[in-house]
Amino acid sequence: MATAAETDAMRRAITLAARGLGATSPNPVVGCVILDAAGEQAGEGFHQRAGGPHAEIHALRAAGERARGGTALVTLEPCNHTGRTGPCAQALVDAGVRRVVYAVGDPNPQATGGADTLRAAGVQVEQGLLADEAETGNTAWLTSVRLGRPYVLWKYAATLDGRIAAADATSRWITSPEARADVHRLRAEADAVVVGSGTARADDPQLGARGIEGATQPLRVVVDTGATAVRPGARVLDGSAPTLVAVAADAEAGHLPEEAVLRLPRAAAGPGLDVDALLAALHARGIRSVLLEGGPVLAGSFVAAGAVDTVVGYLAPVLLGSGPAALADAGISTISQALRLDVTETVRIGPDLRITAAPVPARKGN
Repeated sequence: MATAAETDAMRRAITLAARGLGATSPNPVVGCVILDAAGEQAGEGFHQRAGGPHAEIHALRAAGERARGGTALVTLEPCNHTGRTGPCAQALVDAGVRRVVYAVGDPNPQATGGADTLRAAGVQVEQGLLADEAETGNTAWLTSVRLGRPYVLWKYAATLDGRIAAADATSRWITSPEARADVHRLRAEADAVVVGSGTARADDPQLGARGIEGATQPLRVVVDTGATAVRPGARVLDGSAPTLVAVAADAEAGHLPEEAVLRLPRAAAGPGLDVDALLAALHARGIRSVLLEGGPVLAGSFVAAGAVDTVVGYLAPVLLGSGPAALADAGISTISQALRLDVTETVRIGPDLRITAAPVPARKGN
């Protein structure tokens, strides 16, 4: 049974883990706090970047000899394999840690087994402390491991009546500077930002994470089926971050940098590219989280493919009455097929409202 000090330490570890968002893929975000034998904090750390020391190693180095006989609080089961770094489970054993409490078990078959290694060495092990909080903080990586594709967060900004632009296509700006700054936070936390050809034509977006100190720039992806929207000189090709332009296998893309072209099969039904093939190609490149920024046609294809894990809508207190809606055809033709969402958070961002929701699994018989 965890003590109050251990619970506080685990909550601190969850906070630390979040500092690694956007910088650790294909690894998870992990935080660790070491308590000494007297229950006082001796060290802490988090996984800062892929290929670098894991959270436990940072925390053990900070704790030094005070780790011996102490307790490690870790947001994810300590790894049990040697990759670019050694197994954290063995490092905890070698440091003389007496007890390890971790929040979430590691679903990665290549890394799991750390708890068994610890127990075999005589270390007390407990799982599940603040598991829901730790799972939420690591949801992108956990989703990618469990589903074998990147986690997808669809973000949109709209008026209160659901319009993303006016009838004349003007859209700058529907939401406030505060909301737009918050979107850059989402970009900084994602491995890739994905937009469609409509957005590329209308906005010529740069798609970088701006105003976020120390941000790792996400991979910029434009889904441009016919290779007609991204032209030489486009801001997305400015070299400030890696870029992929996803085009159909038969598209003429000689005007694009060869290294930026990603050829994919067309969708079996409807326009555009095969969403599953796109996500598989990104996953193969180590992408574990995707921020889908639009527009409505591309968002509709992701929803139709069942490839949206979280929806974040920024709603401005504005009415337009006409103009394009946030979501185009998503293969939903009747109310019984509606994708129901569970609202997990509502936050005021400047004058706007940010709503976060997740699809509710369909019940049998519906």
